[in-house]
Order: sequence, then structure tokens, then C-alpha cells
Amino acid sequence: MTPPLPPAAAALPAPPSPAAPGVRTLTPVSRVLRLCLHALLFGLLALAAGRAVADSAPQAGWVVAACAVLAAVYLAGVRTPAVHRSARAGAVWLAGLCAAWAALLVVSPDGLWIAFPLYFLELHLLRLRWGVAAVAGTAAAAIGGFLAHSSAVTPGAFLGPLLGGAVAVATVLGYQALYRESERRRELIEELITTRAELAAAERSAGILAERERLAREIHDTLAQGLSSIQLLLRAAERSLPEGSAALPHIGRAREAAQENLAEARRFVRALTPPDLEHGSLPAALERLCTGAPGPRVRFSLSGTPRPLPTPYEVALLRIAQSALANVVRHAEAGRAEITLTFMDSSVTLDIVDDGKGFDPTSAPSGDGGFGLPAMRSRAETLSGLFTVESAPGQGTAVAVTLPLPAEALS
Repeated sequence: MTPPLPPAAAALPAPPSPAAPGVRTLTPVSRVLRLCLHALLFGLLALAAGRAVADSAPQAGWVVAACAVLAAVYLAGVRTPAVHRSARAGAVWLAGLCAAWAALLVVSPDGLWIAFPLYFLELHLLRLRWGVAAVAGTAAAAIGGFLAHSSAVTPGAFLGPLLGGAVAVATVLGYQALYRESERRRELIEELITTRAELAAAERSAGILAERERLAREIHDTLAQGLSSIQLLLRAAERSLPEGSAALPHIGRAREAAQENLAEARRFVRALTPPDLEHGSLPAALERLCTGAPGPRVRFSLSGTPRPLPTPYEVALLRIAQSALANVVRHAEAGRAEITLTFMDSSVTLDIVDDGKGFDPTSAPSGDGGFGLPAMRSRAETLSGLFTVESAPGQGTAVAVTLPLPAEALS
């Protein structure tokens, strides 16, 4: 009578390969599956040895010895680290298992059952093509071994090993597909977490820079301007008072205090200046921007006589240049670009020109490509400046911003 197919053999999911590349650690599910495979193999060996002893088979001693040898070879491979690290060592161990199993198959028809855990080991320790071939060979050996011990040929003798092999192949392939999908999901989740952390860091950095700019602008436009006005008024009061007036010393001390506080306010403004402007002038910052820009060749040119600008003006011009150059790198597909800073008698102009593919300014793209232009325009208009964009498909793009110079920069 054909030995029945153990139900656990068909339902056992594939354990992780000891030599599978890329598997860093065993998950709890993998450990459970590996323990199930161990339990299946030793359970079947115990069943084969127990049946031989219980039935007082003529070769019962040989059956028990063969089961013991097979168990010893299996335990040796499980406890040997090289089997888990090297595909060659795993193949050698598998060959030893098959040899011990063949000996068991010769002395007992119950050795057929051991074919089922061997299917899974072969599929995991060998490449898929060789694993399927090994499963087919193991099934053929199982069928041959059973027919050698049985006088009757039944369909079950063929269907059991063949169906078991087919189920093992399908189970392992399905498990590997699920594992690959799980790895892809894990990588996507890790990438998402990394990207979210980078975005949070970028938002914090942008918020810090924006707050620094706002504070610098507020200090410059309120405290510094107010202290400067107080100085002018005190100076006018000094000139209007007659010589020897008792109020002159007090006015002088008040003017000195206003001067000291104005200098302190300007130091605060400089301390809050964006990092790009901390170690040099606006032309120097723009030149560094051109030198470090990726993508097209970018050239910086300076026209007119440079003069110190209030911090909000320098910040606005630098940020507009950075945003415009980012658009050139990301969207224009340009080969060359040029940034020109021009100082005139009563205004300062910044021009960013590229030879890229251009676009229609009346229908600027949405999303990242459409937010930069309104932001640049808003910066310019905040300082009563003029912002213009000239472009056409295939004809490059020119961005220009003109800011009127404040009275303190004209003096």
C-alpha cells in the first residue's frame, strides 16, 4: 500500500535559505518555519524507525541505523556555520543528506516520506534551475525506492511524490515572491522615513532662515531707522541751540547713546544675515553661487560701482538669484547661464539669463515650477521693486529685478 502524503509536507511554507543572499537576520516567522522543517524531518525519521521496530521488520536494525545517520548528518549541517554562509558548503551538505536518505530508501519503503522535507532544502540551497532538477530527481528516486519494496504498482506511488514535489516548488516560489515584495515594501518604508526626516530638516532650516531674515528686516526697518532718525533730530537740536546752553551736554550724550544703540542694532542685523552673506558682500555671494552651481555653465558679472546695501535688499537679491538659478538647473535644460548685478545711480538690477528651452510666461507650469516666480515677484515688490520675466519656447529665459536704492544707500 502506498504510504500516505503527510499533510504537513504540503502545507509547510518554505523556510528561508541558509545561503540566501541579502537575508540579514531571521525574522520570527522564519525561525518558526525553520523549526517546523526540523520537526517534520525528525518526526518522519522517528515514524520510519518506529514502524520498522513495531512491525519487527527483517531489516529493522538497518532502518534504525540509517535513520540515525540521516539525523546526524542533518544536525551536523544545521550546527555548521559554513552551511549558512556558503552555497558550496550547503550543496555538499545536501549531497550528504541525499546519500544517507538513499541508504534509508534501500532498506525501508517508509524512507519515501523523507523526500518531502528534502524538496524544500533542495529548492533553498540550490539555484532555482538546479533546485527544480534536484526535486525531480528526488521524486524519481522516491518512486523507484517504493516500487522496489512493493509488488503492486498503483497510481498513488507516482502521484504522491510528484504532487508533493509540485506543491513544494509552488510553495517556495510563492514564498520567495512574497519575500521580495516584503523587501520592496521595507525599502520603500525606509526611503519614506528618510525622505520625511530630510524634509523635516529642510523645513526647519528654511524656517530658521526665514525667521532670521524677518528679524533682520524688522530690526533694520524699525529700530535702526528709528535710532537713525533720533540721531538726525538730536543733531538738528544741537545746531539750533545757542552756544553755552545747559541742554547741549544732555543732547550730546543722548546722541552718543543713540549712535551706540544704532551700531548695536546693525550688529544684530549682520548676525541675522543669511550664511551666504556672512563672510562677504552680495557680489561675492553671487559669484560663489555661480561657481558652485550644478548643471549648466554659469558666469557672474558685475556692472557699475558696488555700494553697501541694506540687509533686506541683499537678502532679497540673493534669494531671487538662488531661486532663478534653481529653475534653470531643474527646468531650462540650458547649456549656459549668466547672472549680472548692476549698480546704477538710484537703483540696483539683477539679471539672470539662460539659453534653455524657455516657456510661455502667461501659462507658467504649476507645482514646483510655478511657485518660484510668484515668490520672486513678491520679494521684489516687498521692497518696491520691479520684477519681469521674458521668455518664449525655444528662446531661453531672462529674469530681471530692479530695486530702488534707499536714501541711506544713496548718501
